Amino acid sequence: MKLKTQTICCPHCGHHQRIELDASGGDQEFYDDCRVCCNPIHMRLHVDDANRKIELWVDGDDEQLY
Repeated sequence: MKLKTQTICCPHCGHHQRIELDASGGDQEFYDDCRVCCNPIHMRLHVDDANRKIELWVDGDDEQLY
């Protein structure tokens, strides 16, 4: 199991919070609510086994794609 603790910044209010990532399931996309402002935080996790890296993208998921 690949567990890693990471500090992220809420894209809505800027509050720093620690989250635990479980990379054993490979690439993932999920939401977690900010502990301060309660807005949803969109996170995308990419596991790069070849380079032994875990990449995490964090956004507010409030941008519209056209």
